[in-house]
Amino acid sequence: MGGSNILITGANGQLGRALSEIYPKAVKTDATELDITNTEALKNFNWGGIETIINAAAYTNVDGAETADGQKAAWAVNDKAVGNLADIANQKDLTLVHISTDYVFDGTKEIHTENEPVRPLGVYGKTKAAGDKRAAEAAKHYIVRSSWVIGDGANFARAILTAAKTRSELKVVADQFGRPTFTAEMARIIDFLLRTKVPYGTYNGSNGGDIVNWADFARAILQEAVSQTKVTDTTAAEYFAGKVSSERPVHSAFDLSKLEALGYKSRDWHEDLREYIKKELRMENGE
Repeated sequence: MGGSNILITGANGQLGRALSEIYPKAVKTDATELDITNTEALKNFNWGGIETIINAAAYTNVDGAETADGQKAAWAVNDKAVGNLADIANQKDLTLVHISTDYVFDGTKEIHTENEPVRPLGVYGKTKAAGDKRAAEAAKHYIVRSSWVIGDGANFARAILTAAKTRSELKVVADQFGRPTFTAEMARIIDFLLRTKVPYGTYNGSNGGDIVNWADFARAILQEAVSQTKVTDTTAAEYFAGKVSSERPVHSAFDLSKLEALGYKSRDWHEDLREYIKKELRMENGE
């Protein structure tokens, strides 16, 4: 059906765009078309034919959330709005798919399972942890955890490629570890959950492959792009010195065995990186 029974919130974001490719007939909204922080707007929305809400909307400025205005926005979108969607899902017997993050953990464990107690470090992580709790109030819900998200929009990979055009050397943090989550992979995982109707609950949903630090990930990006720019290791403390910033988890990698036990093998991030770089280079060349 092309997803005509699906509502995608945050459709213009990185994940929203990837979902739109899988579900071309989905009802797609952004904040200007549907303010999910507004209960009246949700009440008056035309829910006819909708069976599933995929909430791809979020406040994702990790450092911005540490400011007064950012904190207010983060709590509104990442917490209150999720509660609103959970209420609607229960009222209308809909399935709610909500996107979580590695920032709900403090990063002391090297690998995070779905049942690890949440211990967020910064405001962003606290708002996302609160939103997860709200999403779980929907009787029919999937919470999909992501980390190091890369898609069509502002992200680490695009920033590295842009910086490499004018600089011969880049300093990148080497004391934080994880795996990227390409939005194409996250969209595939969400589609798997909905198609196979696996038990409701929380699922780790990143790419598979080796665990790396940001600096090594940057090197992989530049290698795929055949760039001569070199990457020099730095620490998070050095990189963020003097900046308004949130504390970040040192370890962000997920245990993916829960999905694997259900028959889903997460794609190696190197494969998605290769496709991502090819697409970025085609766009750069106007193809």
